[in-house]
Amino acid sequence: MRVFVTGATGFIGTAVVRELMDAGHQVLGLARSVAGAKSVVAAGALVHRGSLEDLESLRTGATAADGVIHTAFTHDFSNYGPAAEADRRAIETLGDALAGSDRPLIVTSGSLIAQAQGPLATEDDRAKPKFPRKSEEAALALAARGIRASVLRLPPSVHGNGDHGFVPYLISIAREKGISACVGDGLNRWPAVHRLDAAHLYRLVLEKSSAGATYHGVADEGVPTREIAEVIGRHLNVPVVSKSREEAAAHFGWIAAFFGMDGAASSALTQKRLGWRPVQPGLIADLNARHYFEQTADAAVVRS
Repeated sequence: MRVFVTGATGFIGTAVVRELMDAGHQVLGLARSVAGAKSVVAAGALVHRGSLEDLESLRTGATAADGVIHTAFTHDFSNYGPAAEADRRAIETLGDALAGSDRPLIVTSGSLIAQAQGPLATEDDRAKPKFPRKSEEAALALAARGIRASVLRLPPSVHGNGDHGFVPYLISIAREKGISACVGDGLNRWPAVHRLDAAHLYRLVLEKSSAGATYHGVADEGVPTREIAEVIGRHLNVPVVSKSREEAAAHFGWIAAFFGMDGAASSALTQKRLGWRPVQPGLIADLNARHYFEQTADAAVVRS
């Protein structure tokens, strides 16, 4: 298959591109800059210039493909509403380009969006209705029109070498402030998955998905956030402390709301339906491999 991948130059997207190509698929990677285009070419994929805001570029990319994997999202939490709206328009445009065919569209969402009906969020749980990101709503609307759109929910920590998401940010805060903190007792749980396991799941969803289905890319169902804080504290040799919810906002900034959530999730249905089995190291094992602390130390030197 020729697969159009948005976010092809990102932390997750680059792993998806490699997974697809290793499986014999041809990849058309979206790139918004010259540097991004060079990265796509270096990976052995074809380049399609454009961006999420350039809807015509999305339409032509999807039209030229046998399937689409949408991983791109503008993670600007200070401007989240417009980013979510741009994502919704992008999904609608990609879906429209695939209408009238059986070509799949995989839309990325987050497990924290799920409105859990039990101790673990499952693939059958619907998205929280007031959550500002409308990726799932847009995908399901396309599926209702007969378009083969499905949703892949990723946990808040998609980890691995080169990660620049939530966990590196927590490490940077701990390094800067000299303490590693959790919110309250730190028993709230974060699910996680290694980027290579996530990339493998994207391929399985591409090849086997059903219209309107939701899948969970979850390996660790729920790592207590205090365990994350303890690993960070141990590697940085700083004390581990508890912050009240009121204190957490000042200490963590924008990430406080996410780090204080209890968002344990299951991928049992996904594993049963697609035969996916995570095989990479879990979050705590990955943190203990030290590359997280080497990369954040390098970033601190660059900033100084």
